[in-house]
Amino acid sequence: MGLRNQTAVSEFFLLGFTDDPQFQPLIFSLFLSIYLVTIMGNLLIILAVSSDPHLHTPMYFFLSILSFNDICLSTTTIPKMLVNLHTQDLSITYVGCLAQICLTVVFCSLENCLLAMMAYDRYVAICHPLRYLATMHPGLCVLLVLVSLSVSFMDALFQSLMVLRVSFCGNVEIPHFFCELAQIIKLACSDTLVNSLLIFTAIFVFSAPAVSGMIFSYAQIMSSVLKIPSAAGKHKAFSTCGSHLCVVCLFYGTALGVYISSAVTNSPRKSAVASVMYSVVPQMLNPFIYSLRNRDMKEALWKLTRMFHLSSVVTGSA
Repeated sequence: MGLRNQTAVSEFFLLGFTDDPQFQPLIFSLFLSIYLVTIMGNLLIILAVSSDPHLHTPMYFFLSILSFNDICLSTTTIPKMLVNLHTQDLSITYVGCLAQICLTVVFCSLENCLLAMMAYDRYVAICHPLRYLATMHPGLCVLLVLVSLSVSFMDALFQSLMVLRVSFCGNVEIPHFFCELAQIIKLACSDTLVNSLLIFTAIFVFSAPAVSGMIFSYAQIMSSVLKIPSAAGKHKAFSTCGSHLCVVCLFYGTALGVYISSAVTNSPRKSAVASVMYSVVPQMLNPFIYSLRNRDMKEALWKLTRMFHLSSVVTGSA
């Protein structure tokens, strides 16, 4: 019976932010702009890192993976919403919704792991500079990424299976712009207490080690920097991890804001707007944070821009 109840639901309906058709073109234009800026900004970061030999270091290797992950996370949610707005068709298939849930969890979990790896990289660079090259060798960096990707897939598979355990009745309208796991669980007509407990357990088990590692890394960095006698030395040490710290605050600050917003408001639409802050905004702002606060990245982007300009001039003259 449970299987028949689940398979009877062939599609869901993503209600988005508003039912007012007058606002649909504005929302479409806004999110199309956000998506294009996100893709172009993160793509420039990847091209700059790959084209400049001076940036072939562990920190920028992790940054390029983070930029690729941000592109994937944005592509998981925004294009489907743009298609729905353009066609005025709010539906998404059951399989499509399940895939969107799985991929969103994969890329959010991987972002969490990548931020922890970048924090560890800064910890080794500042607290153990003489052992940095020996510790953060290319083999270890690739291994850390592969392990993080495996953990992220395990987390996503576990949480996605929770959807298969619940039954849905008549209400298949999701007051959101993408299939968020918490919203799907709320639509279930079966008991979801066990599912909710398992989901929170999974979030804690898969996220706590990365968050704990970040806290440990920055606690050690702070302790080491405070021991530096000169103000110039302290500023130089802090400047090497300032961009990453801003990205960490943006990612976890917006996620915490969404959690608080969901707890204090009963409006699903307001929760959907708050979800934009962690699922869309950080991915758009990360390239600006790293390019504006990092001198090496600014120089690499400037070289990349000149290279594109010279190639266009040569192509035009030919």
